Amino acid sequence: MENKISVIIPNYNGKNLLAKNLPKVIAHCPDCQIIVVDDASQDGSADFIKNNFKSITLIKKSKNIGFANAINEGVKHATGDLILLLNSDVSPRNNFLNPAIAHFRNKSKQSKLFAVALCDQSHEDRKIITRGRGGAIFKKGFVNHFALPAKSGETLWVSGGSGLFDKNKFVELSGFDSVFAPFYWEDIDLSFRARENGLICIFEPAAKVDHFHQEGAILNQRSPFFIKTVSYKNQFIFVWKNISDNSLIIKHLLWLPYHFAKALIKLDFAFYCGFFWAILKIPTLIFNYELSAMNYQLSDKEVLKNFGR
Repeated sequence: MENKISVIIPNYNGKNLLAKNLPKVIAHCPDCQIIVVDDASQDGSADFIKNNFKSITLIKKSKNIGFANAINEGVKHATGDLILLLNSDVSPRNNFLNPAIAHFRNKSKQSKLFAVALCDQSHEDRKIITRGRGGAIFKKGFVNHFALPAKSGETLWVSGGSGLFDKNKFVELSGFDSVFAPFYWEDIDLSFRARENGLICIFEPAAKVDHFHQEGAILNQRSPFFIKTVSYKNQFIFVWKNISDNSLIIKHLLWLPYHFAKALIKLDFAFYCGFFWAILKIPTLIFNYELSAMNYQLSDKEVLKNFGR
């Protein structure tokens, strides 16, 4: 059975990146539905797509809604049974798609497979670092994620910037949580929830894409302080949302004075800003917690145990 694929590309002021990478997406994703969600860009991105790529489905937002909401909006318009998420700074290589799709055609994996992580050839400081497979450990009160060896196998999460997802399962899990807006951790959160529901994520080293992080919107249009603040905010939110094991919660609370003191000594004010920003999201977390299904097959502790160092 052939799988229909919808490619979803979120864009914010990335006209130059789209001009560079969209032709390769079109060339290497034949017969795919390609959706660009323009997140209220001010650089003429939407008009550029409309005038130069007639076959692409363009969703133009009048207000900036952030990464998670942009992806979720794209999924609503997706007609494929698989959704390929690519950042605008990602350029796919020839024949990258077939190795990833093969996992979804494996009958022994179909019912449990949530997503396949692509082999992310990350261009950083004139070096190419292979990324795409990750694990995590609960350390000093927080969930710390790290890279695992880039070889075939399961991964704790699949990046929202270069991953192939089962659309039905994505929708059943309510997609990316906008509480993590504007960016970061939403893909780890979704994959973690998939894991707790007994689903699996796989890393495929043959599905190679080039990822030019330093050309992306986040690093080029946000200040380092803001990026750091968002990272801290979402570290807090991930723990408060996903960690329910009593022993881990106690460890989180006991380690907080250490982290506050450390941030004060280092004058790391982004930590404090991130914490108070996260505090403001507690009503949203409580409301979402009450609505979510709690019949997970694996506990948070069991998931982390499988992907520790």
